[in-house]
Amino acid sequence: MFTGIVTDLGEVIAMQGTGERTLEIATAYDTETIPLGASIACGGVCLTVFEHAPGRFWVVASAESIARTTIGAWRTGQRVNLERALRVGDELGGHLVSGHVDGVAHVVDIRPENDSRRFTFEMPRELAPFVAAKGSVALDGVSLTVNEVAAVRFGVNVIPHTLAHTSFGVLVPGAAVNMEIDLLARYVARLLGKA
Repeated sequence: MFTGIVTDLGEVIAMQGTGERTLEIATAYDTETIPLGASIACGGVCLTVFEHAPGRFWVVASAESIARTTIGAWRTGQRVNLERALRVGDELGGHLVSGHVDGVAHVVDIRPENDSRRFTFEMPRELAPFVAAKGSVALDGVSLTVNEVAAVRFGVNVIPHTLAHTSFGVLVPGAAVNMEIDLLARYVARLLGKA
C-alpha cells in the first residue's frame, strides 16, 4: 500500500526486454534500507525490487503491467515518481493507493491558476463512474483531489510543490499518465453490483 505522496523523482537509466521489461532506476533513496522483495511505486505502478546498488535499484515490469500502464512508452532518461511502501504508523498524507493501475489517462489542457496549474485529463470511459468531484485519484502515483468531472474529463489543481517535486512539472497536453481510481469507490461499486 502507498499514500500517493511522492518521496523521490527517480530516473530510468537502463531498460531491457520486451515481453517483460527490466528497469534500472536511479534514486536518492538510501538503497541499503530497501530489502530485496520490497515494493516501490514507480510512476504509480507497484513493482518489486529484486536488486539494488548505491543510488539505484532494479525492478521487472510484467507483460500485464506493460499492457495496462505507460511503462511500454518509457525511455532512458524518463523521470519517474517514486514512493516506498507504507509502513504501519506512517502518516497517511494522501489517500490509500494500491499501485494497481486501472488505466491510462491523457492530459487535455494545462492552465495557470494563481501559482498552481489546473490540469484537465481525459480518462477511459469505463473509469468515469468511479471519479467524483472532491474525491481522490492517483495519477502517475500522485494523490490528487478531483475538482470537477464532466463525462470522461476531470480536472485537478496541482500546487507549486507538486510541480517541482514530481513529473507533473514536465507534463504537456497529450501526455499519458497512469491512473488508479480510489479504492473505496472500487469497493462501493462492487458492493452495489456496478463493477
